[in-house]
Amino acid sequence: MNNVISLVPRQDAPAAPAADDDRAVYTVPEVARLLSLSRGSAYALVREGAIPALRMGGRWIIPKRRFHAWLDGLIEEGRR
Repeated sequence: MNNVISLVPRQDAPAAPAADDDRAVYTVPEVARLLSLSRGSAYALVREGAIPALRMGGRWIIPKRRFHAWLDGLIEEGRR
């Protein structure tokens, strides 16, 4: 039995996306973290069309520009 906690990240663990990531889209879990929502709530909002997203194969993707424009619109309208 090994009771030592490793503070070094595992090599097979996925890294968090970098802030300067050049991808054009977010995943639903990334949007959930950005909005401080649970994954389930974020998926529900995506399915309802409240969060702008596209279905690509079996995945939902959220275009970054559309997401930020949508979010900016919510803030400008004073909605939460």
